[in-house]
Amino acid sequence: MDIHEIKNFLPHRYPFLLVDRVIEYEQGKSLSAIKNVTANEPFFPGHFPHRPVMPGVLIVESIAQACALLASRDLGEESSDKRVYYFTGIDKARFKHPVEPGDTIDIHVQVLRRIRNMWKCAGKATVDSNICCTAELMFTYKDL
Repeated sequence: MDIHEIKNFLPHRYPFLLVDRVIEYEQGKSLSAIKNVTANEPFFPGHFPHRPVMPGVLIVESIAQACALLASRDLGEESSDKRVYYFTGIDKARFKHPVEPGDTIDIHVQVLRRIRNMWKCAGKATVDSNICCTAELMFTYKDL
């Protein structure tokens, strides 16, 4: 999926769309995506001016958006204007390596459990094979 297809599935837009491309998708099981981090990201001037680092919560958000893409594809959605995904929980979040301008974040998510409209996924974000963040995310959706 390229950015144009992603925009069909996620309601997020700049500066909060944090997935640039889906690389791999296995229905009901997993999804791999990337986020290209540029020096022009709006959060870098304040986090931190002397040493820009991507905020951990935004790394978790990029994992969450990959999870929403996985769920959207599994449900056969065609447009983001029909459904919104919401966090219901974040467990075991760990941050191991900073993300800086020029990095490409590789995002991997896999379904741990799904019960009706509730998902629990494991997510991992890496840069050059260095683990930046791992977390388990729970989420649901609401039809609009």
